[in-house]
Amino acid sequence: MTKASVLKYGLKCRCPECGKGRLFNGFLTLAPRCEVCGLDYSFADPADGPAFFIMIIMGIPAAGFGVWVEIMWEPSVWVHLLTSGPFMLLTCIPPIRFAKGMLVASQYVNKAEEVRFDTSAQAKDAPVTAMR
Repeated sequence: MTKASVLKYGLKCRCPECGKGRLFNGFLTLAPRCEVCGLDYSFADPADGPAFFIMIIMGIPAAGFGVWVEIMWEPSVWVHLLTSGPFMLLTCIPPIRFAKGMLVASQYVNKAEEVRFDTSAQAKDAPVTAMR
């Protein structure tokens, strides 16, 4: 399986191992494991990554829309709440699921996981390194 196909499964919100099982239970809740191949999703921790990328990619143009409306028509605050607010929600909320799927798939492809340190007596004098 190639990296591109695994990332494609992430974009489709499918299991990065088999490409068939669902990645999520609900809108953004990561499933505990794949119901088809049994891959444990505990390795995945996208945290705030999807929100950050979506805010940068979509939030800036959405804010630009609000500024454009203000410059062109100088409307009251209520007009902004009725135009810019929904525009920001519609451009920022739907892509979060796909961004989270892509980040989980990229963590799988790159074998990303939490760092664990060796705390044994031998390792106390050695430099700290990540265990694999």
